[in-house]
Amino acid sequence: MMQIPSTTRVYLSCRPTDMRKGFDGLAAQVSTILHADPYSGHLFVFRGKRGDLIKILYWDGTGLCLFAKRLEQHRFVWPPIIGDSLHLTRAQLDMLLEGMDWRRTVPAPMPNAPAYV
Repeated sequence: MMQIPSTTRVYLSCRPTDMRKGFDGLAAQVSTILHADPYSGHLFVFRGKRGDLIKILYWDGTGLCLFAKRLEQHRFVWPPIIGDSLHLTRAQLDMLLEGMDWRRTVPAPMPNAPAYV
C-alpha cells in the first residue's frame, strides 16, 4: 500500500479523459486543463467516457506513479461537468475508489456543549 502524506490534495478532473493516455499524456492534461503542477505531490484523478475506469497520477518524489482501477459491474460516480476540476477529501477519494456515491456524504452534526444548570 502506498503512503500518501496528509497534506496531499486530491484533484478530480471533471471532464472525460482518453484512458489510452499514460504518464506523459496525463501530466500534460494536469498542466493544461487543470492548471496545476503534476510534480507537486498531489493526486490527480481521471475518468474515461464509459465511467468504469479511473486513473490516478501521483508524484512520489522519485518519479510519477500511475494507478488504475476498473469496476467490473458498475460505474464510478462523477460530478456533472461544471468546471475543470474539483477538490476531494481523502474520505471522498476512498469512497470513490470503492464505487460508492461520495457526493451524498454529509458531515455529522456537531454535538451541543452540555449546559451547566
